[in-house]
Amino acid sequence: MKILKIQNGLITPIDELEQTLTPPDNGFYWIDATPFDLSVLQPLYGLHPLAVEDCIDEEEQRPKLQIYDDHYFLVINGITFQNHDIFLREINLFLGSHAIITVTKQEAPEFAQLFSLIREKELNRPAELLYQLIDQVVDRYFDVIENIEDMIEKLEEEILVNTRKSQLEQIIGLRSEILYARKMLLPQRDLIDALHKNDLPLIDPYLRKYFGDIVEDAAKVAESFDTFRELIGNLREAYQAALAGRANDIMRVFTALTTIFMPLTIVTGIYGMNFQNMPELNAHYGYYIVLGFMASIGITMYLIFKKKEWL
Repeated sequence: MKILKIQNGLITPIDELEQTLTPPDNGFYWIDATPFDLSVLQPLYGLHPLAVEDCIDEEEQRPKLQIYDDHYFLVINGITFQNHDIFLREINLFLGSHAIITVTKQEAPEFAQLFSLIREKELNRPAELLYQLIDQVVDRYFDVIENIEDMIEKLEEEILVNTRKSQLEQIIGLRSEILYARKMLLPQRDLIDALHKNDLPLIDPYLRKYFGDIVEDAAKVAESFDTFRELIGNLREAYQAALAGRANDIMRVFTALTTIFMPLTIVTGIYGMNFQNMPELNAHYGYYIVLGFMASIGITMYLIFKKKEWL
């Protein structure tokens, strides 16, 4: 557990948890905890048991805002895109009048940027830190969007150049990842919208318009993932069309080769008959004449098919 006292952008580590019960002068406390620390924090801060249960529960929680008597409980989802997989990281927050408690099961990359923002913006209210954190979470979605766009463009180019079976697995996997993230985006947008529109005593009134900017960004993120779902559908159609085109090309080549060898097969079939009286068999240059005739037929038909781009 990390305990920080923040006063006008100044960050001071605190050793005694009981000290955080007394509001600091012109500042607040940020307690960065793990689910194991809640056994100590719950009785000290009177955290609601249902909220604590959500933090401890192994099941993934959807973004939400729950309002209790003297604190709010929020669940937001950070995002990471690694090795073509989307990972959502649950961030739980307890917002009070003079303290904010963050509870995470794994390290949140967004926290690293918060320290510089605390100093730069000279934060002195817990709701201000909440705003900066949500802003960082939403900004990271745009980085993931760029990576997904690049992946879709690259996959589209590969399908057009060389269609492979592994590409279908990539398409299906990416589609499931996008649908998984999109399922969490809508409640997260609603959560931010509630912070923007609702009259919440623990949210400073001047911050509401700032949350409105994040609502717009969250809407853009949701629209981008809707677009990705359509693009993935187009990719799958392109893959199937490429496979069909490739099959047609193969069938066209086989058809051309079969057509070329058909007259040659007829000629060899005729002269392969076991008749005694076949005058051509006694011709001195008959063998070479037939070979030349067969070669001329084959070459002529090959050039015809080549001109028609069948070969």
